[in-house]
Amino acid sequence: MSNHGFRVVITGKGGVGKTTITSLLSHLFAGRGYSVLAVDEDPQMNLPYAIGVSPEDAESIVPLSKNLDYIEEKTGARPDSGYGLMLSLNPDVSDVVERFGMKGPDGVNILVMGTVVKAATGCLCPENTLLDAVMRHINLREGEIILMDTQAGVEHFGRALAKGFNQAVVVADPTFNAVQVVKHAAKLARELEIPDIHLVVNRVRSPGDISRVDRLLADYEGYFSGKFYIPYDEMMLLYDPDVRPMLDEQSDFVDGVRELLISLEMHGLMRT
Repeated sequence: MSNHGFRVVITGKGGVGKTTITSLLSHLFAGRGYSVLAVDEDPQMNLPYAIGVSPEDAESIVPLSKNLDYIEEKTGARPDSGYGLMLSLNPDVSDVVERFGMKGPDGVNILVMGTVVKAATGCLCPENTLLDAVMRHINLREGEIILMDTQAGVEHFGRALAKGFNQAVVVADPTFNAVQVVKHAAKLARELEIPDIHLVVNRVRSPGDISRVDRLLADYEGYFSGKFYIPYDEMMLLYDPDVRPMLDEQSDFVDGVRELLISLEMHGLMRT
């Protein structure tokens, strides 16, 4: 299995469980013999904690977007330093995972991207230039399952960040606002020509929750390669932030994530 690789972007409204799902998928794929690279593109940087990195090690991580020395080394310009015309637009970042990736439990590699918070998200600045180059490099890596946990919302999703990813997981809970974000994300994923879009509805408490989401998404049936309704599980709060112990418990939530993994694996192998 480890010779195959595919790329999955996980997106949706903040607080719907993206990071927990990304972490569980990382461990489940690693347990099936895959090499896994989990990429944290959320400025809150919670993915290392969820995967099981110690708090001390997680707190020591400097995201790439804030690693001024590396940005300057690769782009020839230091952020906010008046870089003028000396900015390299195609930096070689082939060493990024080896230098700044962190090995987590079960051998999961973790790379914390961070994000550039500027009014002009497409600005020609060293930070964005570096992150775009890193994403291009990640898209070319072979033999890995790459799971990218993205920041809340979808404003960044239309940029180059998701290009090259062949699957998207759009996560909602049964609330109107979360479903609206999923609609927007699904549209953008299709515009980026991501072939397989998987809907995950988290924290389902009743059949009425499922009916409500189905009604809200009635015009989007053709967008999704699969739909997964995952029940609410208080165990998520019990084990927060490190969700690994959930894998050893009887959990309908984890069973739902396992079903998602099977779908991701099936579609990923079809396209490799």
